[in-house]
Amino acid sequence: MLETVKYLIGSAGPSGFSSKSTAEQVTDVCPDLRSITAIITGATSGIGAETARVLAKRGARLVLPARSVKAAEDTKARILSEYPESEIIVMGLDLSSLHSVRRFVAEFLSLNCPLNLLM
Repeated sequence: MLETVKYLIGSAGPSGFSSKSTAEQVTDVCPDLRSITAIITGATSGIGAETARVLAKRGARLVLPARSVKAAEDTKARILSEYPESEIIVMGLDLSSLHSVRRFVAEFLSLNCPLNLLM
């Protein structure tokens, strides 16, 4: 319990990071992620959007699956306005539909990209 309280108030844990650490701080140790492909669910808002932004900043190829392709395209546009060299692929995915998941997987596999991160 004490460790949880320490974490919540911002004390650094064994990794050297805390609940107050930013995505940019955490990824400072790996500034070049050009060889990484990341699928980020929930990238259209909140923590997922910030994760996508920072991974794009570091050069990772992003796959943004979303129920709302328009929302994902808007996220892609925001990231590209900041990091125009980013490689961002938007794909439809409704996690409540097994058919949609299968379609997403087939489409992702057809890209012939490695999957290094699934968030």
